[in-house]
Amino acid sequence: MKNKIKTHRGAAKRFKVTGSGKVRRKQAGTQHLLVHKSAKRRRNLRGAVAVDKGEVKTIKRLIPYGN
Repeated sequence: MKNKIKTHRGAAKRFKVTGSGKVRRKQAGTQHLLVHKSAKRRRNLRGAVAVDKGEVKTIKRLIPYGN
């Protein structure tokens, strides 16, 4: 019988795996110091983006069940 793998809880809160297997993340720079950022810049930081190809393997190892 194969052992279960524990999910890295920090990674599970930050990343989501889509149905097609892509990993999504929130963009940085949206938590504070927003007054001096332009509306266009803040608007473009909304929503999730795909994780860089080089990081996907590492993140998928941290969240083995895809949450």
